[in-house]
Amino acid sequence: MDEVLLRSLTPNVLAVLVRRGADFAAAEDAVQDALVEALRVWPADPPRDAKGWLITVAWRKFLDAMRADAARRRREDLVDEEPAPGPAPAVDDTLQLYFLCAHPSLTPSSAVALTLRAVGGLTTRQIAQAYLVPEATMAQRISRAKRTVSDVRLDRPGDVATVLRVLYLVFNEGYSGDVDLAAEAIRLTRQLAAAIDHPEAAGLLALMLLHHARRAARTAPDGSLVPLAEQDRGRWDTALIAEGVGILQAALARDRLGEFQAQAAIAALHADAPTADETDWVQIVEWYDELTRLTDSPIVRLNRAVAVGEADGPRAGLAALAALDASLPRHAAVAAYLHERDGDLATAARLYAEAAHKAPNLAERDHLTRQAARLNARRRR
Repeated sequence: MDEVLLRSLTPNVLAVLVRRGADFAAAEDAVQDALVEALRVWPADPPRDAKGWLITVAWRKFLDAMRADAARRRREDLVDEEPAPGPAPAVDDTLQLYFLCAHPSLTPSSAVALTLRAVGGLTTRQIAQAYLVPEATMAQRISRAKRTVSDVRLDRPGDVATVLRVLYLVFNEGYSGDVDLAAEAIRLTRQLAAAIDHPEAAGLLALMLLHHARRAARTAPDGSLVPLAEQDRGRWDTALIAEGVGILQAALARDRLGEFQAQAAIAALHADAPTADETDWVQIVEWYDELTRLTDSPIVRLNRAVAVGEADGPRAGLAALAALDASLPRHAAVAAYLHERDGDLATAARLYAEAAHKAPNLAERDHLTRQAARLNARRRR
């Protein structure tokens, strides 16, 4: 069985059923039933037209479900509308499904789950494993999301910014279980960037590729985090870096700067530096200034403080940090790093310990705890 082929056909088949009049939830269930049937039948009898086969079987599954539902018997006239067998039209409806799954009435977590199910073609079990939640919990989340968008017309204009944000969230989930969400996000974003002429879609794809290129160097053999400055740059994927930089340059040439392009430009400057000491921090600060203008995000300002500390010295970084709310995520970790660079080891050790207590995951907590222990050991010498 070609799992990649099945996953690539899933959104198109789903969109065809919705366009024929099926509500989203029922159509999605019918497509999943058709996929199960494909897994049973195709190994012994592969179809000549895989997409057409899936559409035909999914439509029949949908009609069977409608007939079985006494409350929906009025829909039985849909049987007469079943098209004649034949090759399916080569129409890609994936883009419309992106916009439907990123509907503003959904919470971000529900939008991500629905996108992975309907567009990514992942099973509920796979999504649940990736999010480290029980399958029943994820099934309820997806069911609620499907009910929410059931009455939304597929041809309703979509919000590109919302779709991009959902894909960005998928990428940031990383990977777990048997589904690599970072790789899945790149696959989906490639589809979107190829389907629409939008520099921010290209910017997001470039950002993902540039970050993903450093993945192998981000963790030590024991699973501990390796900071960017300490990573073995020989382990970075130069092919992904070259692709990401090329996509970014083409997007920037459009002169329609957006936040994902600005983030990708910062990632490209890190990728371009042969060593950490050769990083062009001055230019990185300039890109953070652009990013601040575009988003006015406190998290961006927090990252900018680190860059200012590298470009102009730790005290300049601490001055930039002083203007920010101390309750921001990772504020204590940034303050600890800048105080260490300024030579105040006692304050840095205390802040590293505080940051470890607030860390969002075990790997980050362990890393910050080790940093605090390292500085305390230095002070005792």
